Amino acid sequence: MPTKRDYYDILGVGRNATDEEIKKAFRKLAFQYHPDHNHGDGAADRFKEINEAYEVLSDSDKRAAYDRFGHGGAEGLFGRGFEGFDFGGFGDIFDAFFGGVGTATRQAPQRGADLHYNLTITFEEAVFGCEKEISVSRIENCSLCQGVGSKPGSQPVRCPNCNGTGQVRRAQQTIFGRFVNTTTCSQCHGEGRIITEPCPQCRGTGREKRQRNIMVKIPAGVNDGSQLRLSGEGEAGLRGGSQGNLYITLSVLPHKFFTRDGDNLLYELPINFAQAALGTEVEVPTLDGKVKLGLPAGSQTGKVFRLKGQGVPHLHRSGRGDQLVTLLVVTPESLTKKQRQLFEELASSFGPENMPPPEKWEGLLDRLKNVFGA
Repeated sequence: MPTKRDYYDILGVGRNATDEEIKKAFRKLAFQYHPDHNHGDGAADRFKEINEAYEVLSDSDKRAAYDRFGHGGAEGLFGRGFEGFDFGGFGDIFDAFFGGVGTATRQAPQRGADLHYNLTITFEEAVFGCEKEISVSRIENCSLCQGVGSKPGSQPVRCPNCNGTGQVRRAQQTIFGRFVNTTTCSQCHGEGRIITEPCPQCRGTGREKRQRNIMVKIPAGVNDGSQLRLSGEGEAGLRGGSQGNLYITLSVLPHKFFTRDGDNLLYELPINFAQAALGTEVEVPTLDGKVKLGLPAGSQTGKVFRLKGQGVPHLHRSGRGDQLVTLLVVTPESLTKKQRQLFEELASSFGPENMPPPEKWEGLLDRLKNVFGA
């Protein structure tokens, strides 16, 4: 049989230690080795050893007998010692001693989980709005038992262990006094009821996974990255809790020649030298069809024309943005013999008077930078 350690050594105090010093040492060690805080090998045995030492040294009569006769004297004074002492519930006592009594509440209704879905739409669908059908997999209340969990025709019964409260109260007499601890019922897990005849479809869970088709209305004017919320289209709640939401994140495909700046549309219109110099009327594509645009003579690269109301509809309010048309004078990469002859004649006819004055160069360069992204 192993030799017991000295109680003073166990608590780390001297034989002349005061009652307060013994209590302080015990609190520190009990917290350090309590099984709720320390899951290491031997922690439970060490915790029991600490309590045994404190039980003796905190009592003046037991301490006097121990000081005089050792372990034999202490055990002779109070019989079987600690063999019948219940340390299993000491965690609840310890929690109460250091600032709180363990509590438990009956399981409350729990809101269902939110779901997320990524939806890709075209540029035009984002501008004008549309309706899309999506398929979502989600947890719903069982369609057979309606979420009760019991076989149709039967009902859950009240838990006999907690009498339907979902809680169990337990009183313990300890070295610190009498403590009452409230815990979640281990038989019904806080539900307060027990399913005796489980639903064959959901096996008593009251829930099942189903695929649902949902129509999504996308408002006009949404942009790439916009998020829509469909309230109550998420997963079913627990114990009568509300259903979660479905969040849809939109990804908008690029357009082949339009780009978007807020609620305005940007479009680059390529024209040739003759159109720019002489002026002309051209057709410009918009999201609503082609419109005519008059270009004045002497139009320059970077010149911007505004088409009012031809942009993107404002989200959640009336009106639309504009379409901004930027001119891009294109230099031909190849010429016919006749065209080259005409350009040479034109070039010989140009003089200094055909060049823009220096004060306009800066504005011209800025427009070119905007067009070419320099």
